[in-house]
Amino acid sequence: MQPKSGSNGTTITEFLLLGLVETPELWPLVFVLFLFAYLITVGGNLSILAAILVEPKLHTPMYFFLGSLSMLDSGCNTVTVPGTLGNLLSHKRAVSYGACLTQLFFFHQLAGVDCFLLTAMAYDRFLAICRPLTYSTRMSHSVQWILVAVSWACALTNALIHTIALTTLNFCGPNEVNHFYCDLPQLFQLSCSSTQLNEGLLFAMSFVMAGLPVVLIITSYTHVAAAVLQIRSVEGRKKAFFTCGSHLTVVCLFYGTGIFNYMRMGSEEASDKDKAAGIFNTIFNPMLNPIIFSLRNPDVQGALWSIITEKWSLT
Repeated sequence: MQPKSGSNGTTITEFLLLGLVETPELWPLVFVLFLFAYLITVGGNLSILAAILVEPKLHTPMYFFLGSLSMLDSGCNTVTVPGTLGNLLSHKRAVSYGACLTQLFFFHQLAGVDCFLLTAMAYDRFLAICRPLTYSTRMSHSVQWILVAVSWACALTNALIHTIALTTLNFCGPNEVNHFYCDLPQLFQLSCSSTQLNEGLLFAMSFVMAGLPVVLIITSYTHVAAAVLQIRSVEGRKKAFFTCGSHLTVVCLFYGTGIFNYMRMGSEEASDKDKAAGIFNTIFNPMLNPIIFSLRNPDVQGALWSIITEKWSLT
């Protein structure tokens, strides 16, 4: 790795991703596990999306947001895992400075949309249970698209702020990133210039991207819980709690690992813990979401079974 000349700006041209394990003998096992998880994640999320597209019964706001979440999970997984698989297969751990920033940008873009989309889903459940008479007008097709568009715009702003701010830092060496993908806390540790501004931005934007959505989600589900407890039908209460419970499970997994990563600046020891949180963020959460949200749902199961049986009848 040859440094660039000059006293200002970035002085290194590439980073070395240390990955999950540094023992070469374990790389084939890690490769198989990551590949299996990636195929399950993408296959599961795309199956859910296909079921939602082909089944008219699933053309509702709740499943519109679920379909959007499935695409985001597949995209977020694709931003990080294939690169890790390529590094394990080629035994090369180097990633260029530009590729590292590109990966970071798209990861924060997609994960940021997730933050606001989960909030929109909580708002949808609030309207469906607490405001059923005005639900169709308050959650019309135009409102759904506006919520998705605002989510993308806010996430884009967040990703651009962090990426541009990162380009102002000097990286003189060392260049070893103690992670399996490029992310902000680990890159801050490698900077030879002050990261005070970047850390302040990360804390402030984390509050906007996570703090405010969590407050809105808690507020929505406080009203939902009060409304559900007033439902006299036991079956009605069970159905409402089932739908809301699935969403809350995903919210806790997503925000729990996200807050662990970004609401504190870790030391070298914490970076090893960040790898575990990174696995949850990029692999396990996207893989579990189809199971938690949709594959246990009878309507989704029926749509998937119809797709499978229809393909069998055509062959």
